[in-house]
Amino acid sequence: MNWLLGIDVGSSSVKASLLDAATGTCAGSAYYPKTEQVIESPEPGFSEQDPQLWYDCAKDAIKDAMREANAKPEAIKAIGIAYQMHGLVCVDKDQKVLRPSIIWCDSRAVPYGQAAFEALGAEQCLGHLMNSPGNFTAAKLAWVKENQPEIYEQIDKIMLPGDWLAMKLTGEACTTASGLSEGMLWDFKNEAPAAFLMDHWGFDKDLLAKIVPTFGTQGTVSAEAAADIGLAEGTPVSYRGGDQPNNALSLNVLNPGEIAATAGTSGVVYGVTEAKKYDPQSRVNTFAHVNHNADNARLGVLLCINGTGILNAWTKRLLGNLSYQEMDRLAESVAIGSDGVTVLPFGNGAERVLGNKNVGAQIGGIDFNRHDRAQLCRAVQEGIVFSFMYGMEVMAETGIELKTIRAGFANMFMSDVFCQTLAGVSGATIELYETDGSLGAARGAGVGAGIYRSFEEAFANLELKKKIEPGEGNYAEAYSIWKTHLQSVSSNET
Repeated sequence: MNWLLGIDVGSSSVKASLLDAATGTCAGSAYYPKTEQVIESPEPGFSEQDPQLWYDCAKDAIKDAMREANAKPEAIKAIGIAYQMHGLVCVDKDQKVLRPSIIWCDSRAVPYGQAAFEALGAEQCLGHLMNSPGNFTAAKLAWVKENQPEIYEQIDKIMLPGDWLAMKLTGEACTTASGLSEGMLWDFKNEAPAAFLMDHWGFDKDLLAKIVPTFGTQGTVSAEAAADIGLAEGTPVSYRGGDQPNNALSLNVLNPGEIAATAGTSGVVYGVTEAKKYDPQSRVNTFAHVNHNADNARLGVLLCINGTGILNAWTKRLLGNLSYQEMDRLAESVAIGSDGVTVLPFGNGAERVLGNKNVGAQIGGIDFNRHDRAQLCRAVQEGIVFSFMYGMEVMAETGIELKTIRAGFANMFMSDVFCQTLAGVSGATIELYETDGSLGAARGAGVGAGIYRSFEEAFANLELKKKIEPGEGNYAEAYSIWKTHLQSVSSNET
């Protein structure tokens, strides 16, 4: 029996799964902690985590997954790592962490990224980075340099969360081009580290870890990690990817025209293109996809909507004791367009796709004599889908083609109304699969270790649960009414 181990380092938990390389089935899976992982906020807008927590949780999850699968250490042939994007980990020459990691949702570096954008110019930043420096990893390092110079002077290497966990397993500090791109440290015109941005902030190029391929042996499990976790010394770590590129990988989204989506608390649409294009307003962000290289460009364009599942959950609480299944049945009883009721799902903070405006959630078109909870349930689902469509129109300007949207069979994608509306308004086929980030990382490890000879072989047994083709209906008209509502609200927001 050959096992592939996938580890997914999130901000709320770390999950480990063991995949049977031959059948593609999951034989063991576990996550830690059982309650949400602590995020420290020492000041408003600050979000930090101790990287040691990630390692401790990964260790416990790996042990439990191996126990569930009855897997012997030597049967694990490769390890893949997925991780929360955009974080900053700083280590010294002894690979000791110098300060807590500044993670993805920390906003302290916004002024640093904006100042760099203004100093360097839009053409330089967008043309080379595909984005504004924004609030990404490089800008976070600029904050450390200015505000904690005594720590900055001790830094030997900077890493992303996945890089750090790989270093803990192997003892080797390395990173990938895909990872550097998510930190705004990759120059797409030169296909090399972004020297001009590092020079602007006075960063020594040696702060970057060695660059290794996303797929391939990036190091092997050290004797120390093997003894601590219960793995076999010498097991290769052969893949790593940020959580959204990895989610796309887990769904076999690798080629232009293919799109991955998630709809949990927030929602993400991640499309693949070969065109090196960007949104001038940075309403969506462009990164190097996991299979990108200089000779065969594959870029991932990422749209994030803050208010998706959180709106559905809010509606559930508002309506009392209804289950999600009962809400879906109510929504199904109403025609497309929700009888004129429209819902804007933007009640979870400023939305990047709206130019960082915080317009708040809005309900429009209510008629007290005709509308009840059924129209509201459908309007909520349509509003979330239409927000995706609004963002996908922006994505189309960067070269994303709407052909196929793939998602895990989970969260809002378990609703027929949600899926039918998304297919109907976008014209894309919706494919739902039985997979997750840790299983995607395991398949990636199999490719990187040569256990799978191709992506086609790696995903040959990926289980398709459901396919939804675009159907007939007035989806375009309903979307037009929704968009008019959004434009009216946005124009009044200051």
